[in-house]
Order: sequence, then structure tokens, then C-alpha cells
Amino acid sequence: MLIQVLKSKIHRVTVTEARLDYIGSITIDSQLLEAAGIQEGERVFIVNNNNGERLDTYTIAGEPGSGVICLNGAAARRVQPGDVVIIMAYALMTPDEAKGFKPKVIFPDTLTNQLT
Repeated sequence: MLIQVLKSKIHRVTVTEARLDYIGSITIDSQLLEAAGIQEGERVFIVNNNNGERLDTYTIAGEPGSGVICLNGAAARRVQPGDVVIIMAYALMTPDEAKGFKPKVIFPDTLTNQLT
């Protein structure tokens, strides 16, 4: 049996853009993706702390050091620039693997989305 376990989390980042005229996804500063251990194209779950919305999509790597957090496509209707979100990725593991696993959690500065 496999269970889903939190693998990575970008805790409390500020949405910088919301672009309805895009196919879909979330664009995330590639430095934040790397620090959290999230791959480009990986499925992520997003929680909006401002309005309680929850959604899932896939990642696109944004310009390194830009601090970009941009919800694209239909997801843009669930956020506003300035909203604070939590971005989470999960992995499938056996219960034994999960016992010793520690997720990678990063806490960027919510004003700049830069690692401190």
C-alpha cells in the first residue's frame, strides 16, 4: 500500500500576478522551486490564506530571483495579487518510507518572496 505524504511546501508566499489569459498553471520563481525540491511540471496544491480557496495545478519555473508567484488561467479567478498562499507537493510512499521522511519546507519573506 502507498500513502500520500507532504513532500515539499512553500509556506506563505505573496501572489504577484494573476493572468487569466494563459493556458493554466502557477509560475514560481525557480529559486523557490529548487529550495523546496519541487520540479517544473510537478502537481502542486495551493491554499489561499486570504479567501480559503483551494486548488491544484502544475508548476512553471519563473525567472530566478524574481519572486514571481503567478496563477495562470482559470486559477487566476481564485486569487488576487497580494494574497498570501501556501504551495504544497505530495509524494507516494510506503508507510515505512513515510515514517522516516521529512518534508522540505521553506519560509520565504512574504513581502519579497525571497529566501531569508
